[in-house]
Amino acid sequence: MNHNPPLPPASPLSPRPLHHLAHDRRRVLTAAQLRAHGVSAAETNEQCRPGGPWQQLLPGVVLLHPGPPTSEERLHAVLLYAARQSAPAGVPVQPDAEKPYRPTYREAMITGLAALNLHGFSCAPPLLSLEQIDVLVPRLRRLRSTGCARIVRTPDLPAAEQATGVPVAPVPRALADAVAQLTDANVVRRLLTEAVRGGHCEPATVVRELNRAKLLSRPHVVDAVDSLLAEGRAVAEDGLYRMVHEYGLPDPVWNVDLRLPGGPHLGGLDAYWPEQAVAVELDTRAPRQGLRQDDDEVWSEYARKREHLERLGITVVHVTPRKLRDAMEQQAAVVRTALMAAPDRDPAAYVVVLPR
Repeated sequence: MNHNPPLPPASPLSPRPLHHLAHDRRRVLTAAQLRAHGVSAAETNEQCRPGGPWQQLLPGVVLLHPGPPTSEERLHAVLLYAARQSAPAGVPVQPDAEKPYRPTYREAMITGLAALNLHGFSCAPPLLSLEQIDVLVPRLRRLRSTGCARIVRTPDLPAAEQATGVPVAPVPRALADAVAQLTDANVVRRLLTEAVRGGHCEPATVVRELNRAKLLSRPHVVDAVDSLLAEGRAVAEDGLYRMVHEYGLPDPVWNVDLRLPGGPHLGGLDAYWPEQAVAVELDTRAPRQGLRQDDDEVWSEYARKREHLERLGITVVHVTPRKLRDAMEQQAAVVRTALMAAPDRDPAAYVVVLPR
């Protein structure tokens, strides 16, 4: 006979408690996450009743307090609504009280004006002033814009960057998505100018994204792009001046045209050392891609001018704005090497140097 006492009935697994969220900065959860915490749909609906302690911000996304959401809570609500959520496997474990809850997002990132704000653009509006927050998702996702979430679709989702703990689209993509919604030419111009002046990105990548988004047919966008290219040129020229002075290169003559005596125009140069017959030209062909001339045609024009000058014994150093920004010392070394090698070369043809 078995004298062992009967086993007690199996105790149900305890749901993950919610009290650990009480002091968390982001008290936003999906309905699925609430179910994983043991909160049924009926209980969630009861908590979200008018005047209740919770509120539904977006379909399937709940704010765990009754007051207005913070800008951070709005961002995370939009991401939770748009992101692909992994189904919870079994009952979650008790969280580490020392580690605040941090959601993860798949195939969704903040874009447009909200992303530019998070990237630190001073001319982007405050997050709380935005009626809708743009969120970028793959084209085939079945989602609709609703409430504070505006869905932006793309066939090629870029790699997200992190800003204040939130996945955001890279600046060129965020700019294109913002410009697509804007009709004020001054606002568009300020955003594009800050992108370059603030060192966020190169004009080339901005124009490429605007072209991809088919925005270059809009007159106010084309005008803003003209300002962008002028700003990019000014920033690059300033970098060239700094390179010469900071790395002790001899002073060149700046912004000149070269001509053969009584002959044809040879082309403009950003810096020229007549005694050494060394020239520096800023390579700005890429920003004009898709705007004025085919990139191959512009590159052929650069190549023809360079070949012509080098046949005359003039060494031409091409410098890109990106290299000036990211590897100025290396570019200075290239120019210095060309200047030092001048005595070993055959004398260059005589050319007339004119201000440009």
